Amino acid sequence: MLQDGKILVGKGENQVWLLPGMANRHGLIAGATGTGKTVTLKVLAEGFSDMGVPVFLADIKGDVSGTALAGTDGEKMQERLKNVGVDPADFQYTGYPCRFWDVFGKGGIPVRATVTDVGPMLLSRLLNLTDAQQGVLNIAFRVADDNGWELIDLKDLRSMLAWLGEHHADFVNTYGNVTSQSVGGIQRALLALENDGAADFFGEPSLDIDDWMQPAADGRGMVNILHCVELAQRPLLYATFMLWMLSELYEHLPEVGDADKPKLVFFFDEAHILFSDAPKALVDKVVQVVKLIRSKGVGIFFITQSPSDIPDDVLAQLNNRIQHALRAYTPAEQKAVRVAADSFRPNPKFKTEDAIGALGTGVALVSMLDEKGVPTVVEQTTICPPSSCMSAVDAAARAMLVANDALYGKYKDAVDDRSAYEILTEQAEAQAQAEAEAEAEAQAEKEAKQAEKAALAEQKAQEKAAREAERERKAEERALQAQYKAEGRDKYGRSKMEQTLLKASRNTAKSMGRQLTNSITRGLMGNSSKTARKAASQFAGNIVSDLIGGFFK
Repeated sequence: MLQDGKILVGKGENQVWLLPGMANRHGLIAGATGTGKTVTLKVLAEGFSDMGVPVFLADIKGDVSGTALAGTDGEKMQERLKNVGVDPADFQYTGYPCRFWDVFGKGGIPVRATVTDVGPMLLSRLLNLTDAQQGVLNIAFRVADDNGWELIDLKDLRSMLAWLGEHHADFVNTYGNVTSQSVGGIQRALLALENDGAADFFGEPSLDIDDWMQPAADGRGMVNILHCVELAQRPLLYATFMLWMLSELYEHLPEVGDADKPKLVFFFDEAHILFSDAPKALVDKVVQVVKLIRSKGVGIFFITQSPSDIPDDVLAQLNNRIQHALRAYTPAEQKAVRVAADSFRPNPKFKTEDAIGALGTGVALVSMLDEKGVPTVVEQTTICPPSSCMSAVDAAARAMLVANDALYGKYKDAVDDRSAYEILTEQAEAQAQAEAEAEAEAQAEKEAKQAEKAALAEQKAQEKAAREAERERKAEERALQAQYKAEGRDKYGRSKMEQTLLKASRNTAKSMGRQLTNSITRGLMGNSSKTARKAASQFAGNIVSDLIGGFFK
């Protein structure tokens, strides 16, 4: 709860406060299951909301959603309030302005980011790519950017990589070498990310970080709750989202230095999921962001079972610490307790290591930064109760809250605009069509040449047959003439007697024809001169004679 601009965490010998100006120095809430970590998280989140600071909660188990509803009074609540030095009559039960988000769009407003938003460097770290593969991924992003091909979702990136592999020879001198082995390695890593459900995360409309910074209508900070029940089962996607979100905030927010209060506070529940089996490059990136983002006014609180779940380089950045009970039965667990105890500034009144194992539910060891940024002596502290409901919101109430949210309409429907996948698919289809047309044209030209060749061959065959027929005809004619000659016949096969009779008939016919013609000509020319009549008669007679001679040939 918020008092005098400070968040009351609880009470040990004295009341323990979280100063808003020290919230961006980050914090840790640790403890075994069932020891009260979620309640502590809710108390801090409510305090930040009351001071007008927006909050982000990664809700792994689904039990933080009750923050939207007012809590209820009871004897245990009143006793708890008295234990922390708060008059129950002055305590107000209230729900907080909550906005529910979900990468899969089932338990809240869908959260998406484009592949370009995430970028090649972060993707390379998340996919644990080799230097060569990282270089190829950078080339893919650069070529896409140079050509104006947007990388929105995973199919865009997959098609871009496939296209780059096919056209790698075109880019060697401009961007560098691209091998099929590197492309295949990236594709396999993307397949693993896709199998983890990343297809739901990559897309448009992408999240506008400013939407998380909006205050509620009453001036309180909005409590943004990411529904992670399903997301937490997919560690790679969970890490992708969380790291992208921190990186996006770091790039988006201006430098503020040490502000009076943070601009935004993150609570990462079950933080071990973020680091479990994470590649070193990913851990290094988280460390870098955690170190630098405090200058942007962002505070980060990791919630986990044991401080040993957090890499040492990250743990060193968590200055506000709340340690709930840890049970130590095995040597490894006992070592974890000692490590947790050693991280606190000792209190001479008790041994920290012993106290960690003896803490009851709702009680924690707490050390916060004072006004000078120095950790306070660890206090055994009874944690304040939250003002909101302790139980989860039921599915129907959550669905109603989501549907009535002003931002739901902005993000509910995925948009698949024309991007790299569509452009490259169109190019491939156009190329395939052009190749098919060229192949069809070549086939038609081939068939035409074959038809022309066949026609020419047919013509030659016909000419050859004609020549052969002519040779046969001439041979037959020569044979017939030889036969006629041997038989004493002329070339028409007539015997000498037939030739003599024919010659006599021809001469007679010619003479008669000439005479007839002369008579007719003289009759037609009438009074013409004798010489003219004679010439015409002779000319016409010769013609008739030739005709008759030809008939009797």
